Amino acid sequence: MSASSEAPSIVQALIRLRDDLIGVELGLEVPSADTARNVRQEIVAQIDDYLLPRLRDMDAPLLMVVGGSTGAGKSTLINSLVGATVSPAGVLRPTTRAPVLVCNPPEMRWFEDDRVLPSLARTTGDHATSARTLQLVAVDSVPAGVALLDAPDIDSVVEANRELASQLLAAADSWLFVTTAARYADAVPWHLLHTARDRGTAVLVVLNRIPPRAEEEVVAHLREMLEEQGLADTNLLTVPETALEDGLLPGAALVSVRGWFDGLAADARSRGALVRQTLSGALASLSPRARSVQQTVKEQAIARTELLDAADDAYDQAREQIDDAVRSGTLLRGEVLARWHDVVGTGDLMRALETRVGWARDRLRSILTGSPTADAEIRIAVRSSVDAVVQAAADRAAERTVRLWEQHPAGRALLARAPGLDATSPDLGEATADEVRAWQRHVLDLVREEGRNKRTAARLASLGVNGAGLTVMIAAFASTGGLTGAEIAVAGGTSALGQKVLEAIFGDQAVRTLAERARRDLLARVDRLLESEIRRFWDLVEPLAPAAGSAERLEDDVQAVGRLA
Repeated sequence: MSASSEAPSIVQALIRLRDDLIGVELGLEVPSADTARNVRQEIVAQIDDYLLPRLRDMDAPLLMVVGGSTGAGKSTLINSLVGATVSPAGVLRPTTRAPVLVCNPPEMRWFEDDRVLPSLARTTGDHATSARTLQLVAVDSVPAGVALLDAPDIDSVVEANRELASQLLAAADSWLFVTTAARYADAVPWHLLHTARDRGTAVLVVLNRIPPRAEEEVVAHLREMLEEQGLADTNLLTVPETALEDGLLPGAALVSVRGWFDGLAADARSRGALVRQTLSGALASLSPRARSVQQTVKEQAIARTELLDAADDAYDQAREQIDDAVRSGTLLRGEVLARWHDVVGTGDLMRALETRVGWARDRLRSILTGSPTADAEIRIAVRSSVDAVVQAAADRAAERTVRLWEQHPAGRALLARAPGLDATSPDLGEATADEVRAWQRHVLDLVREEGRNKRTAARLASLGVNGAGLTVMIAAFASTGGLTGAEIAVAGGTSALGQKVLEAIFGDQAVRTLAERARRDLLARVDRLLESEIRRFWDLVEPLAPAAGSAERLEDDVQAVGRLA
C-alpha cells in the first residue's frame, strides 16, 4: 500500500463506509441485532480513532496502547519505562480512571488536537477526573517516535472503563499487553488477544510478576496457549516478581522490556513495520466485519417486510369484510332498516310500486321533505351502522396483527414499546362519523350534479335533493345478500323503491352509476380510516428498519475499501 498515492482515495472510501454504517438503522430486534450494533460501533470507532488519523499522517509517532487486566501492573510498567510517575498506580481499583498518554515533548503536537481519538477531551494539567478525558504528559525520557497510552482495565468493574479500554486498543498502532503469572489464563485477556489477532494488530505480551523459579514453567505454558490460539508469532517479554523502588520496577527486573522498547525507539524501520502491519490488518478486517453488519441489515429488511406484510394482510381482510358488508346489504340491518321501514312502509308501498311509481315518489317526497326528523334519523342510523362495521373489522385486524407480531422476535419487542395496539385507536369512532357525514354530503352533491339539466331538475324537485340523496344511500347498500326472513322483504322493497323512484327521475343508467359512485366513495373513505389504523403499526417499524438500498451501499463501500487497501 502506497500511502502517498492511494491514501486520499482510501480515506474517502473509509469516510463513506463510516457514514453509511452510522446512518443505517438497526433498530429491529432480529437475533443478530445486538452483535451488529456492537460491531458497527467498533468499526466506526476504529475508522475515526485509528485508520483515518494514521492514513492522514503516516509520519506520526507510533502509538502503543498499554492494556491489561485489573492489577496487572500496567501503570507501574509505564512509569518504570519513563522513569517517573506519570500514571497513578495503587491498590484501589480501578486505578486508571482516565487514559494517560506519554510522549516526547516536541511530539505533543501530534496528540493535542482531535487527530487521534477525536471523541476524547484533552488536558495537560493535573490528573484527569473524567474517563472521557485524555491526559497528555510530555516527558524528555520518552524517546521520539513512540508514545505510550495507559488504558483503563479491560475487566474493570466500571462498564464505561471497559468500553473505553476497547476503544483505545482499537486506536493503537501496537498493543503492549500486560498480564501476570497468576492471571494469564483468564478469559477476558484472551478475548482481547483474539480481537488483536483478527484485526492484524501488532501485539507484545508482557508476563509480569513471575515468581522465583517458576519462569520456565509459566512461560512455556503461556507460549503453548498462544500457539493454540493462533498467536504463536506474538512477542513475549517477562518481568520477575520483585519489590518496587520508589514505586518503580528496578532496572534488573525491566531488562527484557527495556531492551525491546529502546530498540524499537531507535529503529524507525521497525516502527514503520509495526505501523504497516497493524494498518494493513485493520483494513483487511473491515470487510468481514462490515459484511456481518450488512447481513444483519438484510435480516432487518426481511423482518420489516414480514411485519408490515402481517399488518397489511390483516387490514386487507378488514377492507374485504367492510366491502362485503356494503355490497351484501349487511349495513341495512338493525336501525337503518327499521328507520327506512318506518319511512316508506313495506306491503302497501310494494303493491303500489307495481302500478304507480309516481305515487311512491310522491309518498316518499312528502315523508322525507316534510319530516326533517325522519331524514336526520336515517342519516344517524347510517352513520351508526357504518361505524359498527368499521369498528368491528378494525378491531379484528388489530387483534390479528398483534397475534402475528407476537410470534416474531422483532414484533414482540415493538409491541412491548407500544402496548394497547390490539384494539382500535380511541378516535376511530369520531373519525368514522366524520367520514360518513362527508360521504353523505358527497352523495347529495352527486345527486345535484346529476340533476343539472332542466328536465331532470324538475323531476328532482318533486322528490327533493335530500330525499333522492337518502334513496341513493340506501340503494348503495340494498341487496338480499346477507339478509334473511322478513329482512329480505324490506330490503327488497327498499331496492325496488330506490330503483323505481330514481329511474323515474334520472334514468336507469344514471341510477346504476350514482349507486356505484356512492359505494366506491364510501369504500375509499373506509380505506383512509383503515390506513390511519394500520399506520400505528407502520410507524413502529419504519423508523427502526434500514432504508431501502442500505445493504447494497454497504457492499459498495466494502468493495471500494478492499480495492484501495
